[in-house]
Amino acid sequence: MGDVTVEHRGFVAIVTFCRPPVNATDEASWADIASTFNQLAEDKDVRAVVLTACGDRAFMAGQDLRSDPWSREGKLPSAIVDPGRPVRDAMWAVYDCPVPVVAAVNGPAIGGGLAMVALCDIIIASEHATFGATEINVGLLGASAQLSRLVGTHRAREMFFLGEIVPAAELHRLGGVREVVPAATLMEAAMAVATTLADKSPIALRLAKESMNRIEGMPMKEGYRLEQDYTNRLRGYEDSREARRAFLEKRRPDWGWR
Repeated sequence: MGDVTVEHRGFVAIVTFCRPPVNATDEASWADIASTFNQLAEDKDVRAVVLTACGDRAFMAGQDLRSDPWSREGKLPSAIVDPGRPVRDAMWAVYDCPVPVVAAVNGPAIGGGLAMVALCDIIIASEHATFGATEINVGLLGASAQLSRLVGTHRAREMFFLGEIVPAAELHRLGGVREVVPAATLMEAAMAVATTLADKSPIALRLAKESMNRIEGMPMKEGYRLEQDYTNRLRGYEDSREARRAFLEKRRPDWGWR
């Protein structure tokens, strides 16, 4: 599918972005990402996704400056008045993916690449991965909203205004990155997390992901009230009862999507 490939390992889908030499993005690659995640969203056999990239030079190096997404020449009216939509469509497809997305960051995540990582649910990074919102250095502005999710408000402002690049170890210290591992074991570490996720009830995973996305930014009381509604929805499924039976009987649950 263009710049994106998908490999299935059991209930885990591995999505690999590949646009050599540094995995910079253009309109077509954003469209590929959106299409891929929208298709995975409807696959009942996918319980977790690992998002990574090919090579070792970069995870995603941001906007390909050789392309001009703001050019109006030959474009449809919708693209002229809203040139940023392909990027948003891709980012929201990842953020709204109904199952958890594990980022396996194999190199620098710059600009849009940093935003994509921030929209994933769990982040594993290689030791040589770096993160930067460097758009201001090339006359652009980036996604400070996503960056703030990853590092907090004031650190995000530092990175955004200064256009600086920070190592994976710093984001691990701040709690945004779960684990920093040698490059040779990155996929093994990401798959270990994804496989653990895939052992959970597929219905519970999807309801949990949707509820967490919906309460993000809500006041605590309203958020918890909404989560209680999702808990009650989950209790109506046979898989919820199966989870409790399996726990009491000390066996693996048999999920049935019911």
